[in-house]
Amino acid sequence: MNKRIELQDLGLRDYKETWDYQELLFKGIVDIKAKNRREETHLQTNNYFLFVEHPHVYTLGKSGDLSNLLLNEKQITDKGATFYKINRGGDITYHGPGQIVGYPILDLENFFTDIHKYLRFLEEMVILTLAEYGIEATRSKGETGVWLEVGTPFARKICAMGVRASRWVTMHGFAFNVNADLGYFDNIIPCGIRGKAVTSLNVELGVKEVAMDEVKKKMLKHFAMLFQAEFAENV
Repeated sequence: MNKRIELQDLGLRDYKETWDYQELLFKGIVDIKAKNRREETHLQTNNYFLFVEHPHVYTLGKSGDLSNLLLNEKQITDKGATFYKINRGGDITYHGPGQIVGYPILDLENFFTDIHKYLRFLEEMVILTLAEYGIEATRSKGETGVWLEVGTPFARKICAMGVRASRWVTMHGFAFNVNADLGYFDNIIPCGIRGKAVTSLNVELGVKEVAMDEVKKKMLKHFAMLFQAEFAENV
């Protein structure tokens, strides 16, 4: 089993371009696994973890409801945003500058074969990171992602998640609001959940901006601990 993960920070990158790149890495892993089964070989599969920020974009998961997007095509364009229907789970969400988006492209057979556990570990990574900033975060039953003040009228989501997995290979991932422009969330019903707000780390801390690199380092530390993995950086 290969528990080494290649880390790539893509900076600010177009959503479709990054999606295509994810698909390329994903296919490479799946093809190796198919070859191993077909030819009874034991070739090692790679693992990747992509950090990225996207220009303003709305994405709708394969089981999502388009009515949760509250803008028409012209209004999306007028806001300098784009829109894509994609092949992850989950409903509609927003990505934009100031948000840490992470795409782990892992062969889970290198770690554990349990999608539920995988999602819980992604949530735990964010929960542990927020705890380092003095923020108590948790899960909300039946609603994937990371939340604050669950069970109160002030419940709000700080990190959304949506993944795809095939042959135990993952893609897509999480979107953690660190210095996000929350106004863009007003144009959707985030994740199809009505009546709950969205927040960002800088808002919770009452500061203008949080150092993104610092947050990423904390997240990677917790990810490595949870998955018993090691990172190799390729920026």
